Order: sequence, then C-alpha cells, then structure tokens
Amino acid sequence: MYKWDWGILLRHEPGGTGRYLRYLFVGLGWTLATAIVAWVIALTIGSLVGTLRTTTNPWVVRAGNAYVEVFRNIPLIVQMFLWFFVVPEFLPKALGDWIKQIPPPWGSYLPAVMCLAIFTSVRVAEQVRAGINSLPRGQRMAGTAMGLTQSQTYRYVILPQAFRIILPPLTSEFMNIVKNSSVALTIGLLELTGRARAMQEFSFRVFEAFAAATVIYILTNLVVVLAMRYLENRVRVPGLIAAGGAPQAGH
Repeated sequence: MYKWDWGILLRHEPGGTGRYLRYLFVGLGWTLATAIVAWVIALTIGSLVGTLRTTTNPWVVRAGNAYVEVFRNIPLIVQMFLWFFVVPEFLPKALGDWIKQIPPPWGSYLPAVMCLAIFTSVRVAEQVRAGINSLPRGQRMAGTAMGLTQSQTYRYVILPQAFRIILPPLTSEFMNIVKNSSVALTIGLLELTGRARAMQEFSFRVFEAFAAATVIYILTNLVVVLAMRYLENRVRVPGLIAAGGAPQAGH
C-alpha cells in the first residue's frame, strides 16, 4: 500500500537549488510570467480583432473571421510545436538561427508566450465581439448622433460598456491561460507542471509531486477569481442593460 510522504517537499532536490517546495514555487513563477505576458498580448490582439469583426467593412470582418477560424481549429499542443520548431525555419536565416540559439529557459519561454497569446486571443476576440453585439443598437446610434466618428464611438461609448459585460468570461480565459501554460513543458519550459514532473522523476514520489502542484494551481486560480470579482464589482454600471438581457445588479 502506498504511503504518503509529505516530508519530501522539505528535502533538497538534486539540482542544488533548494528544497522541493521552493523548486515548485519557482515553477509557479515561470507559469505566472508566461501567463501574464501572454495574456497582455492576447487581450490586445483579441480586443482589436473582436472589435474589427463588428465594423461595417466586410473585408475587415472577413479577415478577422479568417484569423479566428484558423487559430481556433488548431490544437494548442500542435500550435506549441509550430511556434517552437517550425516558425524559426520560415524566418530569415539569421533571425531564425538566432532564435534557435537562445539559451534556456528563454528559448522555450518566448515560443510558449507567443503560442498561448495567439491561441487565447481568438477566444478573447469571440468574447469582445459577443460583448459588443450584446449592446443595444441605440448605443452606436447615439454616438453617431453626437457627431462621433466610428472609432470614437467604439472608444468612448461601446467598448467601455462591452468590457464591463464580458469581464466574467475574461476571468475564465485568464484562468485558462494559466492552466494551458502547462503545455509548455512539451518544449522544455520548466513551469509548475514541468517541475512537478521533474520532482517525481527525481524522488519517485508521484502523488506528492502532482498533489502539491494541484494545490498550488487551485490557490492561484482562487486568488485570480477573488481579484477579478472585486474588479467586476468596482466597474459594474448599475442598470446597464445588454441587448435582450436583464439589467446588471447594482450595489
């Protein structure tokens, strides 16, 4: 019968970096560093693409739809391998060779960030498009009636309301990007899951390694949920009504 040995977390790992518990928390640091940078890029690109898909220019809408369809239908792990192995081969030789010679962990970190950013930007684009389309048509017409250009209407009228509506699903997307960062272990990035796997290989304590990683993931995502819930309550507009929906509760 398997006997738990939680004391393994306080023993030193063979790499000489400290105890296993610290080893896992360093992995959490890489997980958060990957997820946060990727999220900033994903939110920027996704917001732009999602907004363009609601404009009146059919060619811009088609281009945005094509972007979404291409990256939405390629599995995440395949995209990770494409960014790590294939993309450098299509760049100019000098740049491709430089990327392939970047020392670890940065040689794995940069492709992981770009992969997660592009993969998540598609989901953000869908959320932004849905948030904009959920607003009453009168919002856009009011901006036009005030003499605002289309870009000004989006900037000052539509997007501030749309982002308030989609804040809860955006929270879920950020939690997803934290969890999806575990796929980066396949290209050699020792984030939290990668270090849990390395720990079980060093110590042969499979359950302790992945149980500890699971608890760390749960606590991290709990902090994210509480922080975003606080932000949602701070930015909520009492009485804001989405098209076909009920007014948001105010405080």
